[in-house]
Amino acid sequence: MSLIVATIVATITAGLAVIAPAMAADALISQNRPATASSNEGDGYAAGAAFDGNTGTRWASAFSDPQWIQVDLGGNAVISQVVLQWEGAYGKSFKIQTSANAGGPYTDVYTTTTGTGGTQTLNVTGSGRYVRLYGTQRGTGYGYSLWEFKIYGTGGSGQQPVPSPTFTDPVTHREFQANCSLTQHRPDDPIVYPNLPGASHMHTFVGNTTTNASSTSASLLNGSTSCTNPHDKSAYWFPSFYKGDQLIAPIGNQVIYYKSGIHEYWRVVPFPQGLRFVVGSPTATLAEFRDSPGRVEGFECGDLSFQWDIPANCPAGSQVNVRYQAPSCWDGVNLDSANHKSHMAYPVGGYCPSSHPVAVPMLEFKIAFPASGDLSNARLSSGRGYSWHYDFFNAWDDPAILAALVRHCINGGLQCNPRGYDLYKPHRGAALTENFELP
Repeated sequence: MSLIVATIVATITAGLAVIAPAMAADALISQNRPATASSNEGDGYAAGAAFDGNTGTRWASAFSDPQWIQVDLGGNAVISQVVLQWEGAYGKSFKIQTSANAGGPYTDVYTTTTGTGGTQTLNVTGSGRYVRLYGTQRGTGYGYSLWEFKIYGTGGSGQQPVPSPTFTDPVTHREFQANCSLTQHRPDDPIVYPNLPGASHMHTFVGNTTTNASSTSASLLNGSTSCTNPHDKSAYWFPSFYKGDQLIAPIGNQVIYYKSGIHEYWRVVPFPQGLRFVVGSPTATLAEFRDSPGRVEGFECGDLSFQWDIPANCPAGSQVNVRYQAPSCWDGVNLDSANHKSHMAYPVGGYCPSSHPVAVPMLEFKIAFPASGDLSNARLSSGRGYSWHYDFFNAWDDPAILAALVRHCINGGLQCNPRGYDLYKPHRGAALTENFELP
């Protein structure tokens, strides 16, 4: 009998030895995937922080029940294990659920009413594209808070986690400049009013010299440019600036930054060819302009900054600057949308939402109008200062050039000029040669 028992035990042990490595071999499939949540305590506690592989960042919810956090695995996946690394604010009663769709229906793969926080390793069996933690009772008076929410299994997007880079010098910037000068003033807008010349209010154009109401991706690529980098044939335009009836033209190169709009700057990818969008709104109210996630500093001149309308007076010899940032999360499918905005979204707490999972460069227009003194009669062609908006039509003629700048400057954590050179970190080299070509 003891020999039979020993044989059975050995067989079971051998079986477990086979099963354990199989489970351990399942990949971490949730890291850096788009995430959403029912709420977050503040901008620094967005859902994506629980899936970034960084135990120094966390998702934290509002102080109420119920709450949830969900990750999009990018495709159907078979789930074998979930690891929850709770901060002090944990869930006492919660479920782990899976679904084929972002809004359910959901299937429970784990349920507890006796959670104690800490690090919980849950062996589960289930499948779905979306995995959600649904909390119904908090363990403290605070919300739900996770340092990390890790999901192991097979399937999903098939992409491996993107590791953060390691640099010997501190990362203070993640950007390069596209410096482009004035080309023309026209009452055209090839995005909002295509093939309708004169249908728009007056716009000031920089970049592509051929932009008009009928511009297309092909026509722009066949055009020329006023940008320092000759490969940037993109079209950039914005409402014209007037002082009374006098049109005030920007002088010299205008700075258009290509930056990272997300915390994980190493995940930013280049714009797809032909992508176009509108930023801001000519019908915005002062409050809408002021409270927009793209506001940066609004208008500024002299010692004034954070002005949400054109300042009424600027020191003699100064200029009016306006800075405004574009959404930097793309839906990954559409190059345009009916309202020219819906295919793009602003990051939430430094992470792209699951509806717009692709992080592209965040444009920041910094436009300077040489106007000073009494500006009480200054206006934009679209109205008051808070009607500020701008358009972008991507037309880099060599995608490899744009990709090299994104990789070297944005992903590389540098502060680059138009050829991808950081004056403060010369040892890192440049993305392009002096002639703006690949090395």
